[in-house]
Amino acid sequence: MRRIGLFLLTNLLVVIVISIILSFLGLDAASYTGLLVICSVFGMLGAFISLSMSKWIAKRSYRIQVIDPNQATGKELKLYNAIYQMASYHKISCPEVGIYQSNEVNAFATGASKNNSIIAFSSRLVDNLNDEEIEAVAAHELSHIVNGDMLTMTLLTGVANTFVMFFARVLAFAIDNAMRQNRRGGLGYLGYWMMIILLENVLMLLAYIPICYFSRQREYRADAGAASLTAPGAMITALQKIDSLYFPQQKKDSFALAKISNRHRASLYATHPSIPQRVEKLKTI
Repeated sequence: MRRIGLFLLTNLLVVIVISIILSFLGLDAASYTGLLVICSVFGMLGAFISLSMSKWIAKRSYRIQVIDPNQATGKELKLYNAIYQMASYHKISCPEVGIYQSNEVNAFATGASKNNSIIAFSSRLVDNLNDEEIEAVAAHELSHIVNGDMLTMTLLTGVANTFVMFFARVLAFAIDNAMRQNRRGGLGYLGYWMMIILLENVLMLLAYIPICYFSRQREYRADAGAASLTAPGAMITALQKIDSLYFPQQKKDSFALAKISNRHRASLYATHPSIPQRVEKLKTI
């Protein structure tokens, strides 16, 4: 219920902000230009508001315990110091580093920018991987931040949202108009909006194909970044251990795309390459 509440609150804030902006712009949705601008505002601004709130949402959704370097000891302090040194090497601010309680063996990075981000590790990952493997996972997540993957994914999502909304309405209008010309009375108000919803779902399925392709490629790049910051061998053993300790999640995870491992079967909609594919790629480095 906590995650659902946060999701609903985020969407409510997005709708309120966008509605206020649109009321000031006075755009005309009756023209293609006006419709495209409105869809762009909803698509892009909505994506960027979600990005700006992603760190806040992640902390509260996962109850992440942020590591305080002044209080931390042992494995937690080593983890923070490793990320601090890698961030200094790339000349960016050190991300917040945190641990969340979970049986999954995973980690993810999120945040609005390179200098405003967080890297979170599951408690089971920290407990089961050795220092070198955890450092390799940390390097993988930091590489996502350095590469600007969160921003790029937001841009891709925003563009996809824009054109899905736009073409769904254009096609629904064309269908409605064609039915009127054939004296079938058109779709009607309810039918028109049901058609838009149907078209948006179909078009979004198509839009997800290039987005998922980019997501798979960014995992390869982050693996390579981890290998350059640590060692290919450490990243390989970390991935193999993560695979062997796989624990299926019972609930849908809104941050699954951001995590280092996702076991969805290989397809056009897979957000991550398989662990064996990633290991083979690392062996060529």
